Amino acid sequence: MSTVTLEPLVGHYLRRSPKLFQNSKRNPHFSLNYSRRRNFISNATLRFSGRRALPLRASATDAAVIETSEQSDVVFTETFSLKRPERAEGKIAIRLDKGKDEENWHLSVGCSLPGKWILHWGVHYTGDAGSEWDQPPPEMRPSGSIAIKDYAIETPLKGETFQEMKIDISSRWSIAAINFVLKDEETGVWYQHKGRDFKIPLIDYLEDDPNVVGLKKGSSIWTGTLGQLSNILLKPEAAPSKEESSSNEGSSVKKRRLEGFYEEHAIVKETLFDSTVSVSVKQCPETAKNILYIDTDLPGNVILHWGVCNDDAKRWELPAMPYPAETVVFKNKALRTLLQRKEGGSGSSGLFTLDGGLSGFVFVVKLDENTWLNCKGNDFYIPLSSSKHQSSAIHLEERKQNESTSSQIVDSSPEENQTVSVYTDEIIKEIRNLVSDISSEKSRKTKSKETQETILQEIEKLAAEAYSIFRSSIPTITEIVVSEAVVSPPDMKVSSGTGTGFEILCQGFNWESHKSGRWYKELHEKAAELSSLGFSVIWLPPPTDSVSPEGYMPRDLYNLNSRYGSFDELKVTVKKFHEVGIKVLGDVVLNHRCASHRNQNGVWNIFGGRLNWDERAVVADDPHFQGRGNKSSGDNFHAAPNIDHSQDFVRKDIKEWLLWLREEIGYDGWRLDFVRGFWGGYVKDYLEATEPYFAVGEYWDSLIYTYGEMDHNQDAHRQRIVDWINATNGTAGAFDVTTKGILHSAIGKCEYWRLSDQNGKPPGVVGWWPSRAVTFIENHDTGSTQGHWRFPGGKEMQGYAYILTHPGTPSVFFDHIFSGYRSEIGNLISLRKRNKINCRSMVEITKAERDVYAAVVDDKLAVKIGPGHYEPPSGHQRWKMAAEGNDYKVWELS
Repeated sequence: MSTVTLEPLVGHYLRRSPKLFQNSKRNPHFSLNYSRRRNFISNATLRFSGRRALPLRASATDAAVIETSEQSDVVFTETFSLKRPERAEGKIAIRLDKGKDEENWHLSVGCSLPGKWILHWGVHYTGDAGSEWDQPPPEMRPSGSIAIKDYAIETPLKGETFQEMKIDISSRWSIAAINFVLKDEETGVWYQHKGRDFKIPLIDYLEDDPNVVGLKKGSSIWTGTLGQLSNILLKPEAAPSKEESSSNEGSSVKKRRLEGFYEEHAIVKETLFDSTVSVSVKQCPETAKNILYIDTDLPGNVILHWGVCNDDAKRWELPAMPYPAETVVFKNKALRTLLQRKEGGSGSSGLFTLDGGLSGFVFVVKLDENTWLNCKGNDFYIPLSSSKHQSSAIHLEERKQNESTSSQIVDSSPEENQTVSVYTDEIIKEIRNLVSDISSEKSRKTKSKETQETILQEIEKLAAEAYSIFRSSIPTITEIVVSEAVVSPPDMKVSSGTGTGFEILCQGFNWESHKSGRWYKELHEKAAELSSLGFSVIWLPPPTDSVSPEGYMPRDLYNLNSRYGSFDELKVTVKKFHEVGIKVLGDVVLNHRCASHRNQNGVWNIFGGRLNWDERAVVADDPHFQGRGNKSSGDNFHAAPNIDHSQDFVRKDIKEWLLWLREEIGYDGWRLDFVRGFWGGYVKDYLEATEPYFAVGEYWDSLIYTYGEMDHNQDAHRQRIVDWINATNGTAGAFDVTTKGILHSAIGKCEYWRLSDQNGKPPGVVGWWPSRAVTFIENHDTGSTQGHWRFPGGKEMQGYAYILTHPGTPSVFFDHIFSGYRSEIGNLISLRKRNKINCRSMVEITKAERDVYAAVVDDKLAVKIGPGHYEPPSGHQRWKMAAEGNDYKVWELS
């Protein structure tokens, strides 16, 4: 019997600081906005070695036995670092107790998990229909509290094993309700109740208000006159949120007495642990077999989900028997082997004897049904052929998908081909002529910037038409194809809606802005300041009457008195921004609209106000609202009636309304909410009618994941966004959700190699259609107090160093401007403007490795993000440091 020796590669196991994660989707029922995150591999160390090691015995008939030999060497070893999450479950405890008499009560809020917990809270005074959040009276504030603007208080929780804080309440303060959210100061994560604020009612409450806590024993702790003031809660301004149905069915006031209550709400916190998995490969010359040894320090039962590859196509296949002990066949596609626990319980290991001639060994690690560990978003790939021992992670499905779709061609008649050919020849000729024009402008040294920009915009219009032809002739390789995007007639008027290309956008609000009741006035006061920072466009919140106070459940479109301020205050604020040189975008919600009345079946689908539509305006395939229109052309938003844009009267009314907003308020363009809900061709119709200076759509869907980890290749995701832009005929841009998601993984997990695609270009929309990409790292949904997809905490400036130096139109979130990041953001904006970086600037990626990304933009700026080292290229160019911060640097030519 021949012998081999194998060296177990035992890694380390260290505890990292705890981290909290939030789900990008709303959680159902009573659970908080929190979810478990999938694990990932962050690093790998590759080694080739011929050292002797521990002897293990194996045979051709029993894969669990190791042979020994002096003739074999370890030909391949690799150690992968990974992170394993450990969940800590706890509770948020809320208690309301009676004090010394009926007029005094005590509210206690506590948390059982360790951390630096802060209660962010405010009160709703009786008789105040304008705002649900106000600061409490000074004598009500516990020690250590600090004021947040003019509407909230933050109070730290205190304690060791159980942290809590107490608030004293008196009837003489006329308080109708207490609102709060819980914040972990260490991570910046906010915990809410069903996606919204916790609400403790002290008088009568709406029965169907989902935010109310302590319903089991009734309401109204106050007696006498104060207890009869509950009718204020029935005003329309206090109607349901964006998550709730617009129907308002069954709203009623309960008038029971509250005798105190105690409630607990689940909370989950994750701590990440460092672990390793090591792989050694030996080849036995006597048996021509590969002996593969896997060792890991992961605790508990570890299952290896594995297979082999017979050729360079790297397709999963089952190996020849026999298999190791504790192995089962999974769906005849892969094997699952329970690794053997090591003595002392310090991890697991496994030995696999494989036939010679195999190309590779592929696997992922399964800890439980919800936790899979892989390699940088891909399967582990271990080469077995001696000529191919090199770095491992290969995505096995990507090539397969491309091969299966790239050869598909749409059949068309010769006449159709000839028509398209003639039309495309004309477009190409026009583009060449325009390029000649812009070149002649430069050669005459007239430096007519306006002329050159006009020509460039015309080129982009023609490019959009050419792209329409291409998309209609050759099918996309992604799963979603917008079949309605047909070629428009050559004489069609196109409005680009993309500005000059030098815009820098400010999102002028967050999820809490409506609570002050005077947001327009606050923005009016900040207009000059925002202009001095370099912003050229500001995006304002939704202006219309809305069922939800944030504005995203619009009802009467012509009523512009909202929680943000009045019609007149909005006009004055827009005028002020124009005076300081800033264009203004209105946030318009065109996908859905809340009804004002019920139909004969009791369903809320009859609209009020000036646009008094009926069921014909509602799509037919949303079962909640019994629409009599056509089927939806996009994804349904189930909290409100989805509008059928295929109806002529609907499109006519919407165009008139948008034109009225342009003329009456002075909006310069649009931010379009939830454009996944209806075809982009309708957007083209609206934009051509209103001719905005700038327009951007929110096309937000999930990126591509395998085993819970983001894939490196996100082409299919950005293709869907590009297809929507193309359906608008290029008349609007779109938020570059792809780039945001990739930045999350790159910066949060130290995987900066993700910031270069397979062609060495930026991997988001900005890498394909930069003039239509609006880049961002945070907004009112992803950050603020919602936190549905929060950027890695403490690393926001790396994100801004990327988007403010790269092409695309960067958007900066309001909360980051008026924070500790203000000076750094201002410096980067100044750099961008000084070097004339624009949405069409050219990027040369010079480094994209595990711990560092670097690029040169327009040969004017060099930027690096990440903890790794980088210096811009030397030579005839002289670079000087222009900006520096936490793991980022920017240089400009001196």
